[in-house]
Amino acid sequence: MIKKISFNWVLLLLPLFGLFLFYSFSNKPESTCYLVVGKQANKTELNAVEDFQTDIKKALSIKVEVVSDIKEVPRKGTVIVLGTPESNALIASLNKSHKIEITATNPGPRGGIWAKTILGNNRKIIVIAGSDVQGLQYSIYDFSNDILGVDPVQYWTGKEVVKKELKDLFAFENRRIAPPKVPLLCYFENDVDELANYRGNLLEYDWESYTEMINSLVRLRYNAIQIFDMLGRPEFFIRPEYKDLTDYQVDVAYVEKMIDYAQSKGMKVAIDFALGYQIHPMSADKATCWQDYKEDWITAWRYYLEKTPLRKTDIFILRPRHQVWDWEYESSCGEEKIEVFNKVYKAFGDLVDEYKPEADKVLVCYSDGMEMWNDGFRPPKDWIVAWSDHGFGDFEHLPNTTDNYNFGTYMHAGYWLNHTVHNPYPEKVESVMKEMFSTYDADKFCLVNGQNFRPFLLNIEAYSEVCNNPDTFYAQSFYKDWAERYFNEASAKYAVSSMKVLHQAQKERIGYVQHLWEIKEAISYLSNSPIKRPGKSPVPHDYTRVENDLEHVNRVEELIALSVEEAKKGFQKATSNKTFYHDYIYLPVVLYQDLIRFERTLHKMAILKKQYENTSEEKFRRDMNKMLPEARAQLEVIYINRKSGDKALKWNNWYNPEIRRPNNGFPTFEMLDKIESNLNTKS
Repeated sequence: MIKKISFNWVLLLLPLFGLFLFYSFSNKPESTCYLVVGKQANKTELNAVEDFQTDIKKALSIKVEVVSDIKEVPRKGTVIVLGTPESNALIASLNKSHKIEITATNPGPRGGIWAKTILGNNRKIIVIAGSDVQGLQYSIYDFSNDILGVDPVQYWTGKEVVKKELKDLFAFENRRIAPPKVPLLCYFENDVDELANYRGNLLEYDWESYTEMINSLVRLRYNAIQIFDMLGRPEFFIRPEYKDLTDYQVDVAYVEKMIDYAQSKGMKVAIDFALGYQIHPMSADKATCWQDYKEDWITAWRYYLEKTPLRKTDIFILRPRHQVWDWEYESSCGEEKIEVFNKVYKAFGDLVDEYKPEADKVLVCYSDGMEMWNDGFRPPKDWIVAWSDHGFGDFEHLPNTTDNYNFGTYMHAGYWLNHTVHNPYPEKVESVMKEMFSTYDADKFCLVNGQNFRPFLLNIEAYSEVCNNPDTFYAQSFYKDWAERYFNEASAKYAVSSMKVLHQAQKERIGYVQHLWEIKEAISYLSNSPIKRPGKSPVPHDYTRVENDLEHVNRVEELIALSVEEAKKGFQKATSNKTFYHDYIYLPVVLYQDLIRFERTLHKMAILKKQYENTSEEKFRRDMNKMLPEARAQLEVIYINRKSGDKALKWNNWYNPEIRRPNNGFPTFEMLDKIESNLNTKS
């Protein structure tokens, strides 16, 4: 009886089970998204489409397939057509029938479209297309950011993607993506020590960090990268501070692999053809007399172009400076430097034309190069002239004429003087760049120095946005949108407030690393010892140096305290991306405050020492000794907070003082011992 009832139930359930199976299989194609690429798609296009495939999988719980023929797509399922009119015949056909508007000239190079349209069978599809390959890239990455919610710098921020529904793919209005204002936006990898060191292999990017940096830059519309440190800058194998860290040896095969990856992502590779790289170094004494060593310079450049990965250069950069060390050219044989570099740029330009006639050539007027320009220095007319800021987004010099040259800019998102803690200045990015575009037409090229990348994400993105469309870039809305992309409205408000005060604290080219130099000055005076300088002769201790720092450090201490207070309020209100809030907003200002408190204590001790020197009254020396334990405790806090560092485990060891860039040194407990010994030594 029991078996009979069970069998009857099975008979009753079979139709329902069949209906369930039919419903499941008949709807399965609905959960598949087909990315239709052209049969002529090149490697860079397919690379971008693969990124898009990954992005969709992050945002939607659906199957995503890449196909090269619309005929291969089942009747049901979501279709996104990707490519250019040249690579995808379907896009060319849709354009010819006026269902979309996209050609090589409309919108134009690096431009693109998003469109919803209907195929002949009344099937609604999405078209993401570019006038060229880069236009396709940016159309795809913009879609990922704006529609799918994939953060362009996700690797660095840890921002998770909020799951979407299939219908959200269609939640957009048709969009024409205009070509960017600046056709060449180049990222400068410079002073990269922390990024290269934090995972253990000193002075060498690990592959993941390097490729993820490139991936993020492409999503931010950077279409070139200047390789620099990784060619083996002279400091790495000559300066004692670096030799104490590691026995540096450039890995030429790895350099080539880096270049190949960047180019596979559609980026041009820029190289400053300085002659001091370990990849093929020239003796520094030959870099001070062009007329005697011209053939050595040219031979070295030819070696680069024939025997090294630098033969793959797309953008050739040269500075009118010393060609081994980055300082002013001072001729050892009586030459006039403007006359020298008029000849140098002609000779080097001819060499580039011989080997890579299609390449771009850029004169970076760094430092005294701008004065040289205003005094009559002129390269051949086919050079782009990049005018340089002073390190913090402003210009010490402006061109007295552009002389009908193609002009661009060299800007700093970060600078070596603030290497550890960023100086956020979207307002400066807006005002300065718009002025350079409108007054000097300096929009043909922009080189952005991002230092070690991670601390400078805000400014790096701000330069990208203003170079894309200055007419729609407004610092206040950019600040707000950027913060609210990561944090809730309440915490975002305090994040912006904290960063604005942090910027105020860094006036007059002052930053964390500059304070390290000031601390060296104070320690030198307190210990009666000379100040050691990398590559230069020491300078004697001097109270005047310390005295010059007193007033502004007092002001900085007040501003940093306010910045920390605002950051702390935001951290307490953060409900999403709290780890990123801690690591990007809160931790840097805490580290800055730690350093300033230590510097202020040293300054108070220096004042007492000066009073003791003036009066010989023992109470001043006793008071100095009483302050030493406080200085030791503050230095201990500096080390503890730098070593504990970020909450995100990915960045463990980033701030470790032992692997930081050694510019301007770092205070040690041994230095405090020397101060104590000096204070207790009767003169």
